[in-house]
Amino acid sequence: MSEQQPGNGQGRAPDRPAPGSGGEDAPQESGSVPARTRLAGRGGRIARGAIVGLVAGGAGLAIGELAAVATGEASAPVTAAGTWAISITPTWLEQFAIRNFGSNDKTVLLIGVYVTLAVAAAIDGVLARVRPITATILTTLVGVVGAIAAVTRPAAHTSWLLPSLLAGLAAALVLRWLTVLSLKEPRPSAEPSERRRFLFGTLGTAAGALAVGYGGNAWTKKRYDVSGARDKVVLPTPANALPEPPASVHPEVRGLGPFFTPTSEFYRVDTALAVPRVDPREWKLKIHGMVERPFEITFDELLSYRFEEHDMTLTCVSNPVGGPYMGNARWLGTPLAPLLRRAGVRRGADMLMSTSTDGMTIGSPVEAVLDGRQAMLAIAMNGEALPTQHGFPCRMLIPGLYGYVSATKWLVDLNLTTFASSDAYWTPRGYSPQAPVKTASRIDVPADGATVASGTVVLAGTAWANHRGIAAVEIQIDNGPWQEAKLATSDTPDTWRQWSYEWTNAPRGSHKVRVRATDGTGAVQTSVVQDVVPNGASGYHTITVRVS
Repeated sequence: MSEQQPGNGQGRAPDRPAPGSGGEDAPQESGSVPARTRLAGRGGRIARGAIVGLVAGGAGLAIGELAAVATGEASAPVTAAGTWAISITPTWLEQFAIRNFGSNDKTVLLIGVYVTLAVAAAIDGVLARVRPITATILTTLVGVVGAIAAVTRPAAHTSWLLPSLLAGLAAALVLRWLTVLSLKEPRPSAEPSERRRFLFGTLGTAAGALAVGYGGNAWTKKRYDVSGARDKVVLPTPANALPEPPASVHPEVRGLGPFFTPTSEFYRVDTALAVPRVDPREWKLKIHGMVERPFEITFDELLSYRFEEHDMTLTCVSNPVGGPYMGNARWLGTPLAPLLRRAGVRRGADMLMSTSTDGMTIGSPVEAVLDGRQAMLAIAMNGEALPTQHGFPCRMLIPGLYGYVSATKWLVDLNLTTFASSDAYWTPRGYSPQAPVKTASRIDVPADGATVASGTVVLAGTAWANHRGIAAVEIQIDNGPWQEAKLATSDTPDTWRQWSYEWTNAPRGSHKVRVRATDGTGAVQTSVVQDVVPNGASGYHTITVRVS
């Protein structure tokens, strides 16, 4: 059928889309609508589709967060996806994140997961306008993939399938519903009630998703909170109660950090996207493997053992030369060696594979536990029960080794095995199976790039050679001779040692300052530059100072 068009000859009337068919997304004949109008209409349709996709995705995540109330924070869709992403992150990227984001690396990862899901949801929403079945399948499939990612984590339970599956299903249903509403809303013949239905449906769903998601997350944190149980822990009296170290362990230099690192400032580097919350009433430690007498202990039994205090510096293998990933604290724990002797270590067992409640594994040399050093199961630091982010209720510590081969947090399992037959988490990722802490030193004052007044310039910093101690620290200025710095009083060979140096008659201009240390065995810190992989960074920490 045809009709007369104003100003031109005979022509066919443009087809009108069937209500709810999505036909408004079909291309129109050239010349039927001005190009600008067509582009504006297409942009509006894409925008509506993207908004629908984002709202549907948000609704799905909210349902997933609510379901995680029953299954645990680690099973929530975004957390599970982020944890899976950590497990496949290549070593170079993991080191990049630590160097550039430090303790905020997990926040950056979560933001990345949210952005990725948001982009995918927006694209899915646009696709749903023309391929609704395909979009629905894709949305559901994302939920299935999330469920697989969650349930394949080392410490996962079958119930961890639930949050992501429900999230995918909810997102698919909301996507379909809002897409139908959005296809009706822009029609010229659409009733005002239809347009209001789309507007209110979208805004209401978005608001509900925010409320449910936030509420579910808060409910989960409250349900699994162990702060009350932590507050009730009565710390045992140590058999060797240590006095406070003398004031001389810390040089009185402005800007130099304290000898003991405040717990709130102690570095944290681990793979736990959701901090494990372990109730001490449910905690058990299993000791097994190549032993004569495997056994388990509860937290109450652990508290009945002999406890000792020990000052110890922890160092992360990811700490670059002059980096911040180290801290010094007073720890309270029970010696680990008697527990291994109680189990009866069999001949040939040279590796202690320790496992965290979240499935992280760390391999330590058995010899380092049995050679007389203060290896312990720690339950407190700096006079208080361990914070949850530092391993409450129990963590392992072995002096002289980098944290990735000694300092398991949220410890629940000790397996006696061999390095030849077992790999801990970091070994397949390029790190050495064994890694004693290297002799190192750092200039803390002044900061790199600082401008100082001429005259006498005070330099100060920290040196460490865990379990060997520090015997000397030297400073070099502008490739001149090495000058001996003044050492603060030593606490124990297992702690860092602070130092200071008075640079008299410092001339004006820009200067390079280097530092090196000598450990208790007489070995001088190496100048060879090495990255943190495979067994810790090395080289001299060097700063630039401008004297004005």
